[in-house]
Amino acid sequence: MFARISYALRETIASFRRNITLSAAAVLTSAVSLLLVGTTFLIQRAFDNLLVQWRGDVGMIVFVRPDASEEQLTFIRQTLEAQPNVINVKKLDYLDRAASFEEAKRVFAGDRTTLSLLTVETIPSQFKVIPLTTDPALVRGLADQYRNLPGVQGVALAEDEFDVISTMSSFVRGVTITMSLILLGVAVTLIWNTIRTAMVARRNEIEVMKLVGATNWFIRVPFILEGLTQGLFGAVVSCGGLWTLNQAWTSGVAGFKTGTGVSSLVVPGSYVSGVMIILLVIGALAGGIGSGIAASKFLDV
Repeated sequence: MFARISYALRETIASFRRNITLSAAAVLTSAVSLLLVGTTFLIQRAFDNLLVQWRGDVGMIVFVRPDASEEQLTFIRQTLEAQPNVINVKKLDYLDRAASFEEAKRVFAGDRTTLSLLTVETIPSQFKVIPLTTDPALVRGLADQYRNLPGVQGVALAEDEFDVISTMSSFVRGVTITMSLILLGVAVTLIWNTIRTAMVARRNEIEVMKLVGATNWFIRVPFILEGLTQGLFGAVVSCGGLWTLNQAWTSGVAGFKTGTGVSSLVVPGSYVSGVMIILLVIGALAGGIGSGIAASKFLDV
């Protein structure tokens, strides 16, 4: 068993060296395509951070001062529930200060100054309101009415930011996914072509191996490992590029003034690490699939 593994690894390395130009092209193409895949994940998470407050068709948020009394909180809730024809009172959601603080960690992910000033004791709680009306003037009228309620710190409306952000998110995500899929297809094709070239170059050796009783899988494994290695190397390069890109973006956002909303676009390192693992799996699968198809198709050379 050890001898077979050693043989497969030796042949994989030797074949990689013999086709260094094609292998390098396959690795670089894989890296670029996987970098775009990773960037798509980060872009989606960044826009999700901006829209996390507005999930579930929330159209208005009523912020309640942290020092508001229970009577004021009850009065605000009753005022909201008194509009059943305008507000979906069945889905009226209240986030206490602890839940609001957890949400703020994503909203202000890149604004450490603002985040450091917030605590569970100082952050406002909030009512998430789903309007039944589609009349923006009526919604704004309700917002003005709620701003004057005792205990209310402020009111935010989804229409002020949701449409633009959603449109940008869909467009950028669509473009990056399309480009990454095209380039990933090109990478698989290059890996396929690299393995085909290697098998054609070694057709006499493959014939001899068959004559002495080597099984098809014994012959295929080194070629499949070569393609898998190319995809994996490309994934490693893309992970390095993704980490560098995220670090540069995080540093750049830190230079913006607080309160601009750009800080929400920062993606935490833990999420980036998860995306890197996904890229490594995709790279290995793409390389393995491309080389596996080639090794099966061109075995009888």
